[in-house]
Amino acid sequence: MKYVSRVPRPPLDELIDDLYYLEGDPPYARLTLPASPAALLIVNLGAPFRIRGGTDIETADYADGCVVTMPTRAWDFGYPRGTRSVGVHFKPWGLAPFLRMPAAELCDRPVTVEQVWGRPAIAALQDRLLTVDGPHQMLSLLEEELMRRLGETAGLGLVRHTSRVIAATRGGVAIGDLSVAAGVSSTHLAQRFKELIGVTPKRLARTHRFAATVFAINPAGPIDWSDLAAGAGYFDQAHFGHEFRAFTGLTPTRYVEFRRRFMREHPGHAMDGWPLPAD
Repeated sequence: MKYVSRVPRPPLDELIDDLYYLEGDPPYARLTLPASPAALLIVNLGAPFRIRGGTDIETADYADGCVVTMPTRAWDFGYPRGTRSVGVHFKPWGLAPFLRMPAAELCDRPVTVEQVWGRPAIAALQDRLLTVDGPHQMLSLLEEELMRRLGETAGLGLVRHTSRVIAATRGGVAIGDLSVAAGVSSTHLAQRFKELIGVTPKRLARTHRFAATVFAINPAGPIDWSDLAAGAGYFDQAHFGHEFRAFTGLTPTRYVEFRRRFMREHPGHAMDGWPLPAD
């Protein structure tokens, strides 16, 4: 698959990790994406893809693309053969200025871009993207669209600052200390987080700790699970295993088996690292 990405210019870089272009045949018919401290927007330029966002949600087709606030559990994604799209990897709070509704309404419930921006807007954007030449021009056009839609969002500064503290400590900060430092009540802070990110500060901290722990795993070598769990601050290996299943739907050893399968069957693939085979 062809994958091109870049960081947008200010002020979007305060909201977005990167813009990307993806084209080609997927490594597997279905992929599982573990929960992570990030949000996602995809503008689809090919055949529909399929998503199941939670255990209580049926798989659905997404023709124009999708919007995914920060997930709390693993979700399934099925790319068609010959897929083509542009997308945005948002920081946890970064999607809020582009939504019409509180992020909590979309938690673990992916929606189409049409449901967020309206059919005329996404259709016009798709048409413009298909008229430019090459991925870099597409990303510039997508960046222009995001700049045009960027507006003021109440409470964004509070949520952004607090989220950065959580990320810097890999989820190890005491949540009560965050509200005291911000000069607001814990209830107010939790409400703002749910409005702009979709989850509470405590849930974001759990996700950051889990993601940092998983990214520290080298699936190609031996793994001391007890040592890994203790180093990440989990109570014990059982606590670590419970969190692993909550965020991925897999046991730690099963997760590593899937990672090794991906590495073995598709060495150096652009998508290796977080998505896992689901078929």
